[in-house]
Amino acid sequence: MGLTGGFKELRPAYGFDDVAIAPGSVTVNPELTDVHFSIGQFTFDFPVLAAALDASVNPFLAREMGKRGGLAVMNLEGLQCRHDDAEAAIQEVVAAAQEESAAVIQRLTAPPIKEELIGRRVREIKENGAICAVSCTPANTKKLAPIAVDAGCDIFVVQSTVTTARHLSRSVRGLIFQELIANIQVPVVVGNTVGFEPTRELLECGIAGVLVGVGPGAICTSREVLGIGVPQITATIECSAARDDYYRATGRYVPVITDGGMRNGGDVCKALVAGADAVMLGTAFARAEEAPAKGYAWGMSTGHAALPRGVRIKPGSDTTLDRLLFGPTSRTDGSENIVGAVQTCMGMVGAQNISELHDAELIVAPSIKTEGKIYQQAQ
Repeated sequence: MGLTGGFKELRPAYGFDDVAIAPGSVTVNPELTDVHFSIGQFTFDFPVLAAALDASVNPFLAREMGKRGGLAVMNLEGLQCRHDDAEAAIQEVVAAAQEESAAVIQRLTAPPIKEELIGRRVREIKENGAICAVSCTPANTKKLAPIAVDAGCDIFVVQSTVTTARHLSRSVRGLIFQELIANIQVPVVVGNTVGFEPTRELLECGIAGVLVGVGPGAICTSREVLGIGVPQITATIECSAARDDYYRATGRYVPVITDGGMRNGGDVCKALVAGADAVMLGTAFARAEEAPAKGYAWGMSTGHAALPRGVRIKPGSDTTLDRLLFGPTSRTDGSENIVGAVQTCMGMVGAQNISELHDAELIVAPSIKTEGKIYQQAQ
């Protein structure tokens, strides 16, 4: 956006429903595609991460994701590290009436974070050899990151609605990512961001991954409360351009992870074609039988004491981790076998790995979901 003749000029921005992936001139058998994804020295079998939501990720689900070659992120500032019996606290949220749910989440998020619980949860995740990733906001990172790493955390995620390398505050000395990375000696993933310049500056700090997305999730209300956000396709394209520019300048490749707003395999494929190396899903994992809230979900900022920016929803418990990620499935809406959808899409555009998938063509196609679908719409 810029000023033209004294007026603000609006630039177009695109979300998942505004674009489509054009088929390629070469096709590949899906079983020949490689969907591995890496953060620092850690490599995962598929490019789908479980988001750090109390409703989606507890130590049990993180271990189950690890068994399947994936990664789930646990929220250090959520219920897991405030309550000895986190499952009871989660069930209290689930049992609350809808109009009271935000107040219940605020009350349950009010107790202090217990340092001993951080160590306990990290050790629980790593019991069966799973890679442990945990998340907290920038305000608590300097305090909580060393505790988590001492307990065995493998990847640390610094996450807030908007995170930048430059931040003004009353703090005498704020969070400096270069110092954090040097001190804790594990890969640091940072988010969230949506633009070229802030992403490029974060990459200069030495981070190991960047999360893309402000307010797109089904449980997030930041866009309604604050009016801030950029549709995910445009945001991913801009952040991926910063990654590529940084790679050309330094030779260091840093993965981009599109975080939120994806409802099905098609949205995940579009995010990857837009330049993402992986995606982070929250509500999708809340639907799994293995998830702690058994079919409910709520946002990380729902418990904010002064300005909650999330809502509790009930997507239902209608799948399992295996069906969600790998199938088989009889559902026709793309909400299961997400990894299979990615591999099939790669086959149709002739991409043998995620890097080649970035080269597939995206077109502006706002009618892509409705063209010729009159009978589907009538159901």
